[in-house]
Amino acid sequence: MEKKLSGIGVVHIRATYNNTIVHITDLAGNTISLVSGGEVTKHDRLKANPTVAMFVAKRAAEKAKEQGISSVYVYVAGKGGILAPTPGPGANAAIKSLSREGLKILSITDITPTPRGGPKVKGGKRGRRV
Repeated sequence: MEKKLSGIGVVHIRATYNNTIVHITDLAGNTISLVSGGEVTKHDRLKANPTVAMFVAKRAAEKAKEQGISSVYVYVAGKGGILAPTPGPGANAAIKSLSREGLKILSITDITPTPRGGPKVKGGKRGRRV
């Protein structure tokens, strides 16, 4: 018989332009459920699709509700950097699906890494010449 947790969990959504991963933990960081786009669809091109992200979040939320999670903090992350400064297309659909499944969302935080200076950007003084 599994131990029931307190009702609060943390949802980490990693939404890149290639995949969407939903990872639900308790407040101590112990994994409750981890579902990715590849588990839901067999087509590689659809892994970052908002529809697939919805099913990913739904499956993760069902596992979390079985463990006794009723309200969650949501952290959304994209790939980050110069080329992908925002989360992918599955982020909003995943959050919407979590609330639709009955999980109360306490807060939503975007933790996508942003560059602060760093190394020199690729290309010459006038940019890349093709």
